[in-house]
Amino acid sequence: MRKVYLDNIAGSPLIAEVREAMLPFLWDNFGNPSSLHDWGDPPRIAVDDARSQVAQLIDADDEEEIIFTGSGTESNNFAVKGLALAHQEKGKHIVISAIEHFSVMNSAKTMEKLGFEVSLVPVDQYGSVDPEEVRRSIRDDTILVSIMHANSEVGTIEPIKEIAELVRERKVVFHTDAVATAGSMPISVKALGVDALSLAGNQFYGPQGAAALWVRKGVRIMPLIDGGIQEGGRRAGTENVAAIVGLGKAAEMATVNQAVRMKHLTPLRDRLLTELPRKIDHVVVTGHPQNRLPGNASFCVEFIEGESLLMLLNSQGVAVSSGSACTSRALKASHVLIAMGLSHEIAQGSVLFTLGLHTTLKDIDYVLEVMPPIAERLRQMSPLYAKYIQKAKGGK
Repeated sequence: MRKVYLDNIAGSPLIAEVREAMLPFLWDNFGNPSSLHDWGDPPRIAVDDARSQVAQLIDADDEEEIIFTGSGTESNNFAVKGLALAHQEKGKHIVISAIEHFSVMNSAKTMEKLGFEVSLVPVDQYGSVDPEEVRRSIRDDTILVSIMHANSEVGTIEPIKEIAELVRERKVVFHTDAVATAGSMPISVKALGVDALSLAGNQFYGPQGAAALWVRKGVRIMPLIDGGIQEGGRRAGTENVAAIVGLGKAAEMATVNQAVRMKHLTPLRDRLLTELPRKIDHVVVTGHPQNRLPGNASFCVEFIEGESLLMLLNSQGVAVSSGSACTSRALKASHVLIAMGLSHEIAQGSVLFTLGLHTTLKDIDYVLEVMPPIAERLRQMSPLYAKYIQKAKGGK
């Protein structure tokens, strides 16, 4: 049986260069970066180098603007909560989109419990945010806007630069969750015009448990973890040196190889987006048809539950997900798809293919071969499909 891994948004394999860079800090260079003796020097230098590598990935001027965290979720929590708390003397109003990752969505809900108010900006049928909707949502007491750079579930890339221009006019802090895009496509924080940006290494072949939050110099943020002076006093705790080194190396490799990676992924993605609806009836392509992540192909298969489809694809050696990794076990319709206007019934049939460096044309063709009979098998067991067929034949 062929093995095809198409769930890279949930976790991607370490590339060899990253693994080799990490190994010395899992064994010989075990010192604490905060130590003043010789054993602390190699880890401290390595962390500083990684900070520079991550800064270069996103075109940041000052490496000290990079704060290392343990995950994209932590970075988003830090951004929403830390920035809101630091600017609450101006007001307590936060603006986010209706399709944000749960780490932003639930952080905003937590702030509501602390007396803040949150406004949700709607999206269109493709999951795109209208900058004018953001502008209309900003009030005199708005202190933070957080709109994701791209949605990992449906792949749509948002007009962050245009939104940032409107937010800047109102002198409001602007954060973007770039976990889905950083390392996968070129990013410049200067060109985007944002004040804070989240990223995670496991999205571009770095280790899990290593991420970062970039905060523009001069923008105040309140630490959420109290303790020592690590990360410039903004995020206490002994650094995960090996993981940070891996993140830095992955950032360096992505900076060099992004164009080649995108050229590899885009035609494979487009083949899935074009051919799957031709081979299976009643398949809805979700997300923007062109303005989307290079390795993202997302669909809703009508009359089928996504979880059943996932399990049967897995039995054929194909690994995919249904929505984001944080919702795939929730057994409920994605809030992203609902916000895009899809019904609960259709949204239940979501399936997400996220391609990676090792994905081949044969992998895509294998999916196109095994998925149609699986969909047909599940539909034959679906009462919804039976009702549809009966109605199509003129029955009641």
